Amino acid sequence: MKKVARTEIPRKAIYRLSVYLRCLHRLENNRIHTVSSEVLAKAAGVKSTQLRKDLTYFGQFGTRGLGYDVKQLIEMISERLGTKSLQPVVIVGIGNLGRALLSYRGFEREGFEVVGAFDVQSGRFPKEAPIQVQSMKVIPKVIDEHLVKMAILCVPPTAAQEVTNQLIEYGVVAILNFAPIVLSVPDEVTVNNVNLAMELENLSYFINE
Repeated sequence: MKKVARTEIPRKAIYRLSVYLRCLHRLENNRIHTVSSEVLAKAAGVKSTQLRKDLTYFGQFGTRGLGYDVKQLIEMISERLGTKSLQPVVIVGIGNLGRALLSYRGFEREGFEVVGAFDVQSGRFPKEAPIQVQSMKVIPKVIDEHLVKMAILCVPPTAAQEVTNQLIEYGVVAILNFAPIVLSVPDEVTVNNVNLAMELENLSYFINE
């Protein structure tokens, strides 16, 4: 039987799906079981026409006059985003930012599990830390054992490309990059860059308008 390929979702739509998912979780926590497209769109900060267009990637569902079933929509979006079960993640580079991320307790709630933390100076970190910081030498073993496909990169820009090459060689195909450098990666590898200076510059433009 021929396998039917999934519809490709544009990157901007994937971002909006993540926003919808967080809004839906808040509704679920408040014991709200159904939601209209207008209410969900307002909570997510988008137009209702945009929301309905984004949800067409899941086919036709929802009840006219009643809206969407919150639990069903959470399950559908979570499954498509790959967070229905815990997604293993490693953090590479445990400086100030890396330590802050290690201290964050929201990863599991959002569908991710940090299974390893690595630094070139692993010996300077206390053994009793919630997640032990390990040597860079053991990254291949951890990635292989936990079937890791995603990494958070918090290393200096001078080391970012070399570490990225290693991660890709070990099987990582998705990287959240905090290093202020454009990484060169194969087409099958996805990189999301987080550049705080650029985000602040963007905000500064609107302040000065």
